[in-house]
Amino acid sequence: MNKTYLLYALVICTAFVSCKTQTTEAQKKEENKTVSIEYSYSTKDLLNNIKTLSSDAFEGRRTGTKGAEKAKTYIINAFKEEGVKPLGGDFEQHFTFGNYNAVNILGEIKGTGNTNKYFVLSAHYDHEGVKNGKIYNGADDDASGISALIAFAQYLKLNPPKYNVILAAFDAEELGLKGAYHFVKDNTIQQRNIVLNLNMDMISRSEKNELFAVGTRYNPHLKPTIENFKDLGKVDLLIGHEGLGDGDNWTNSSDHAAFHKAEIPFIYFGVADHEDYHKPTDDFERIDNQFYQDAVETIIQVFIQLDTLEL
Repeated sequence: MNKTYLLYALVICTAFVSCKTQTTEAQKKEENKTVSIEYSYSTKDLLNNIKTLSSDAFEGRRTGTKGAEKAKTYIINAFKEEGVKPLGGDFEQHFTFGNYNAVNILGEIKGTGNTNKYFVLSAHYDHEGVKNGKIYNGADDDASGISALIAFAQYLKLNPPKYNVILAAFDAEELGLKGAYHFVKDNTIQQRNIVLNLNMDMISRSEKNELFAVGTRYNPHLKPTIENFKDLGKVDLLIGHEGLGDGDNWTNSSDHAAFHKAEIPFIYFGVADHEDYHKPTDDFERIDNQFYQDAVETIIQVFIQLDTLEL
């Protein structure tokens, strides 16, 4: 056999072994990322809630429709089941704009810190409804955030927070963040000392397994918590999309904008747009169950750390 050929064969073989070794290491890294996590909530309930809320029965949850009314009832019942009390005398905060009658859903969990300060945990329950005979179910946008809100209620039922917590399921986000703006401007709400908004909108899938935290640019006292956070499971928690460097600026992309404009500190959790964004294909079957579960646990763990701070 020609020596040159032998040398060539040896190089190919070495490269193959090297590639195989790299692949094995990558696989081990991926396996390590999916090591068993002790979740702070019921993952079964989380997936059932997002599946239900994004089913055809809710007709895309467009503001003012029967589907939205059905979603409202579902969320209120879920809050009640987890022992969440209404904020004030009723869970429902009604408001109107244009030809729309809309409803925010507001629950309250009292803190243990003898404080008058509040965290607002938010997500929007409305979506695009039915267009040209097709139902826009909005699994990621934003049944994912609402189901996470219910998971928070489960966690807080057993682990009371230091700060008072308002669980806010906002209406009419898709129509201009109307529910969030109404909430922030409401005189009754303004009497409460809101020190932080954590908003969740699209958190159930990411091709790169990236969950972005937006807002520390404007609230640097919150940055160390995010920067020093140890990633859980599949989720890579990143600071980004704050109007610095490459990428879209998400500062005003969802309900957190209302808090930001009222000079209330916020962190928005979300993923990059995907092929099903605002399309009738944003269905439960398209979410990444493992990523979603890990994303919710990530946000809960961030909340736990923020709840220990003096804000």
